[in-house]
Amino acid sequence: MAHSTEVEVLNRALSGIGVDEKSLITIVAKLHHEHKRSIRKGCSNFFFEDERQFERWDDSAIKNLKVEFKSFKDAVILSLIHPWERDARLLKKALKKGPQQYGVIIEIACTRSSDELLGARKAYHSLFDRSIEEDLASLVKGTERKLLVALVSAYRYEGPKLKEDRAKSEAKALLSAIKNADKRKLIEDEEVIRILTTRSKPHLRQVYEQYKKISGKTITEDLEDEMFLKETIECLWTPHTYFAKVLDSALREDANEDAKKALTRLVSTQEAGNLKGITDKFAHQIEERVKGAYKDVLLGVLARGEMNGKA
Repeated sequence: MAHSTEVEVLNRALSGIGVDEKSLITIVAKLHHEHKRSIRKGCSNFFFEDERQFERWDDSAIKNLKVEFKSFKDAVILSLIHPWERDARLLKKALKKGPQQYGVIIEIACTRSSDELLGARKAYHSLFDRSIEEDLASLVKGTERKLLVALVSAYRYEGPKLKEDRAKSEAKALLSAIKNADKRKLIEDEEVIRILTTRSKPHLRQVYEQYKKISGKTITEDLEDEMFLKETIECLWTPHTYFAKVLDSALREDANEDAKKALTRLVSTQEAGNLKGITDKFAHQIEERVKGAYKDVLLGVLARGEMNGKA
């Protein structure tokens, strides 16, 4: 349950009346699911239920945030809004920006649970009056379209049952497809797409190990020239590798604007587990290279994630 003082601080900040940065950072850094829901109820001028009873932010109100709040606005908002709405808006933004941001679509489709991804698809319906699948199918013009549509449409099995013989067979199928990639585009290969977009993550991790035994190399080593497929495999099978690469890029001195936004996105959306084990390294880099309130928000959210991971 949110305290009235917390709701007051957030209402004032979101209204542009004045930002008590220290209090705001403290609130955001300790937010958990039920706490967030309670705060959204208390900030009814900014969050409401639409005609479909879907909880969402008020676009016009959020756009009017004061300039002084902009430096860490995205980290606060992404941490505060409902995760389904957050992911739906991130998907929409990535789709509008084009191929250079399609990695965000892969990241969301592959690192969320089946129910989380389904929730994001429902949120997309409510926010934009159409499906993410139809937008991808109509707006993506490249060979990656089939893969992206299949990834966001997935509802993967999340149980413990595995079949080693099937994993071995599919590892062989992937190796064969990669060896014959010069004859047809690998990203459009039906068998590759079927395996990557329908199999459970534990099964795919076993495929990964079987591939390494058969090939003598990891599948990502064999996919150096297939960026979208490589990112898909890293997000599904070795997410820590993917997150570490994105964070490394974001914290370079010559990082571009998209890379910097990736830092906010990952810290705000992955704090509850997927960054566990690599947070110490990146917290140190954030401490050194990020400044002001934005740094404090990022470090606070990372610290919350570490505590959640230990609970």
